Amino acid sequence: MWDERFAGDTFLFGTKPAMGLVRHKDKLIQNGSCLAVADGEGRNSVYLAELGHDVLAMDSSQVGIDKAKKLAEAHQVSVSYELADIYGYDWQKAQFDNVVAIFIQFAPPSKWHEIFEGMKQALRPGGVLILHGYTPKQVEYGTGGPSNVAHLYTTEMLAEAFGDMDILVNEAYEAVLDEGPGHSGQSALVDFVAVKR
Repeated sequence: MWDERFAGDTFLFGTKPAMGLVRHKDKLIQNGSCLAVADGEGRNSVYLAELGHDVLAMDSSQVGIDKAKKLAEAHQVSVSYELADIYGYDWQKAQFDNVVAIFIQFAPPSKWHEIFEGMKQALRPGGVLILHGYTPKQVEYGTGGPSNVAHLYTTEMLAEAFGDMDILVNEAYEAVLDEGPGHSGQSALVDFVAVKR
């Protein structure tokens, strides 16, 4: 599915980083190692590399990775890319200073626990997690993201899922996005930032 969605010259979600990442970039461990989860066409991994981080970006779409490599080259930054499925990913193979997961809500709720626990495992103690996505109200706007409300985050759900971390930010808000044809218009968003104990 994602190979098809990423096909063509247009970047589905644009080439600029996600608003939630830009808003909270200063909370990341500076110049640290970063894992960009399901990074797609590379807009967020390239931005992290521009900030001085050592970035590994994983995604299940070879088409997305190929476009991400071209974007990194155009921005003259170095990013490591890994073709990998988020389900069953070997989260423990390396520990990162930062884990960044932007709009990974294609994953059904039945897989959330596995993915969230995996991201925690990928962090070293003291490491920072940034999660950015849509809240259920997004279904009303229809300007991006899943149409199934069950795939969308609430602050209460995130607080419970990451209750074993020190939560710095857990905020739902609305904003107008201009992130390519995939995310365009009034949007219901949530930003989550936490530190591994």
